[in-house]
Amino acid sequence: MDADVIVPVPDSGVCAAIGFSEESGVPMRMGLIRNHYVGRTFIEPQQSIRHFGVRVKLNPVRSILEGKRVVLVDDSIVRGTTSRKIVRMVRSAGAREVHMRISCPPTISPCFYGVDTPRRSELIAATHSLEEIRKYLNADSVAYLSLEGLTGAVSGGRSRYCTSCYTGVYPVAFPRDEAAYLQLALKLHGTHVDEGEKPAEQPVTEKDPVIS
Repeated sequence: MDADVIVPVPDSGVCAAIGFSEESGVPMRMGLIRNHYVGRTFIEPQQSIRHFGVRVKLNPVRSILEGKRVVLVDDSIVRGTTSRKIVRMVRSAGAREVHMRISCPPTISPCFYGVDTPRRSELIAATHSLEEIRKYLNADSVAYLSLEGLTGAVSGGRSRYCTSCYTGVYPVAFPRDEAAYLQLALKLHGTHVDEGEKPAEQPVTEKDPVIS
């Protein structure tokens, strides 16, 4: 694709951005500076906390972004709210175009094995098409790495790794009462899930957006 600069979302997007830059020939620059005293925002239970966390966590570098066609590289999109604010932040710094590239397949199912991902209804890729996600993020384009691309990049192949959050197929039985299970898991962590919270105000679809 035609772009001027590749910008990783630190720190999760750095390794993928380095590889993307090497393969594409587009230079990588640190156009977003991370405050390392702020943790991951997608696991925060309330939207207001996640919104504040993004603003404190990342700062755009205008001299790198202004007037440029920017490719943002990150490791995942969960609810979509964090990515949307990052795209807005980069545009506000003067970027001419903003393209999102995600170094994993769409996250369409929650993890019941210890990762604090939300219920399926809050996962934007589980309920929205690729075009709906693009519009919600206000990006010029969005693309994910395919499952085959992900597993092909690591040793051992697909059989050695859990891919449940990308496929919805779980290696062991999981609780059928998803909401009750997540509430219990989060209670053990001392947090609470807002029942009324939604990832995005967009029409629902059952498509799973994957780009090979």
